[in-house]
Amino acid sequence: MFERDYLVRMLVEFAASIRRAMQRARAEEDLDGACMTLESSISNATDLDGEVLLSLSPESIAQVMQVSDVDPRVVTYIAHSMKLESEYLIELNKKEKAELRIAQANALARAYDIDLDDDLPDV
Repeated sequence: MFERDYLVRMLVEFAASIRRAMQRARAEEDLDGACMTLESSISNATDLDGEVLLSLSPESIAQVMQVSDVDPRVVTYIAHSMKLESEYLIELNKKEKAELRIAQANALARAYDIDLDDDLPDV
């Protein structure tokens, strides 16, 4: 019961953070800030070092998530966040980092059978 409550709380916070990043990108036209918000959310959602996690190759990130036993629902939010960040990075002309993020998102999508074209599930 406690674990379920913790997971729900984490997913609600993650969804709220994604909304904040989107608002920051749209309303405030702060794409860099939106990217930082998304990366921070990804870091907070796992027990892993976020900076190290986000620097991993696409294949490695999927393996690390599986070995670390990160809940698949959390991974869904992480993959969607990475996809969104890649879109913002493209607008910022940070092509190399954008390509890494979308490749990481796609690796997670393959490993966890996530459809990145679908909307995020409700919490």
